Amino acid sequence: MPSTTRRNRRRDTPPPRTGSNETEVLRGFLDYLRTSIAAKVEGAREPQVRTATVPSGTNLLGLLNHLTFVECSMFLGEDVTDWQATFQAASTDSVADVVGGYRDAVERANVVLDRCTDLGAPVPRPQPGKPAPSIRWALTHMIEETGRHAGHADILRELIDGTTGR
Repeated sequence: MPSTTRRNRRRDTPPPRTGSNETEVLRGFLDYLRTSIAAKVEGAREPQVRTATVPSGTNLLGLLNHLTFVECSMFLGEDVTDWQATFQAASTDSVADVVGGYRDAVERANVVLDRCTDLGAPVPRPQPGKPAPSIRWALTHMIEETGRHAGHADILRELIDGTTGR
């Protein structure tokens, strides 16, 4: 197990303190978590970034790949047929590819969210007639989903190279 040294400790960034309304608070926390998990994966080395260090088989690159699919499903209405498969990045994808794909999905999701003014309205869907949760529910779920996997990523990154912090 790697030892934690001063060089691989990250500054712990506190949660956002901005937001005068519910939308700003929810989006602020989601963006904070999105930034945190992308930073956890960025800079991790091959092959450790895709190596399972826990019995479940979870790996750091797979977590971010999964969250990319969740963002696309939740906010862009894209179908996912095999959720378990989303926990593995393609062998040809580099860390930069997966981080870039995640950031792109977040950017596209934010374009959709920027147009949403009523948290009680359903998330817009490209195909009419498909059920959609409310924007409030979707944001809350994504905070939970991203936060849960960011916690996993914290542990996996520390096991890989001792890096800690947000």
